[in-house]
Amino acid sequence: MTTAPTAPTRTDRYPTRVTGKAVTQPRVDPTVWGTREGPLTRHELERYEADGFHVFDNLLSEQEVQLYRAELRRLSEDPAILAGDRVVLEPDSDRLRSVFEVEKVSEVFADLLASPRLTDVARQVLGSEVYVHQSRVNYKPGFGGAQFDWHSDFETWHAEDGMPRPRAFSVSIALSENYEFNGPLMVMPGTHRTFVPSVGETPLDFHKESLRVHKITVGSPGPEHLTRMAQEHGIRQIAGPAGSAVMFDSNLMHGSNGNITPFARSNIFIVYNSVENLLEEPYAAPVPRPQHLGNREFPRGM
Repeated sequence: MTTAPTAPTRTDRYPTRVTGKAVTQPRVDPTVWGTREGPLTRHELERYEADGFHVFDNLLSEQEVQLYRAELRRLSEDPAILAGDRVVLEPDSDRLRSVFEVEKVSEVFADLLASPRLTDVARQVLGSEVYVHQSRVNYKPGFGGAQFDWHSDFETWHAEDGMPRPRAFSVSIALSENYEFNGPLMVMPGTHRTFVPSVGETPLDFHKESLRVHKITVGSPGPEHLTRMAQEHGIRQIAGPAGSAVMFDSNLMHGSNGNITPFARSNIFIVYNSVENLLEEPYAAPVPRPQHLGNREFPRGM
């Protein structure tokens, strides 16, 4: 009599959505996976490796900023897009918060996502061919653009999308002025070197709540961890003019305040992942999130 072969046990390097108390653990993977050759200098790579982020002062020209702003307006006024699943609204109004998977609805943004000025950096840092795991345009309107609570993107991507390792990073490109007072990105430098699990089970279809609330109930560290990390690492605001950008490691702790000023803040947000780090089954969720939140279309690289 023969028995069916047993499926190999999957190793979870970063357990999360735990019961009881969340215990932090040191990151077991590198931040810079590739060689030192590429668009970033050795010093820039060393700073990125240490801090978990890198700022580009002038990634886009003024002409490009105007082009992408016009495309932002077009997307925000397209009835077909506004009626689709890719759209997330502000928690306290029907104003637009985000449009996901922009490469599927905009050739203009699709060209930017595939631009060598971005993909060459991604290949250098991640040490392989890369693909877009997620993309979106963020609209943070004046007089009520909501906060984004403190979190590590990788914790969510690992738990709910099935990303095995933090071999990914995000690029946030400012398409309007990011002042210190209109809810810019905040980061805790160096926190990417520690993985902080979240407490609690992932509810079914949790993405429908987590992308539109003021306070994340699952997926954000507790106050004790945030307090300790802020005291140890400090907090940095990433302000800058339209056309500037910041890339940051998938495990870096970050968030943003609400915008109560008249000055709207919008950006395009791109996540590059290694083709050697493709999504598996979720590590701590009943089912994977939808395609527009976690790309599963068997990417071949860019």
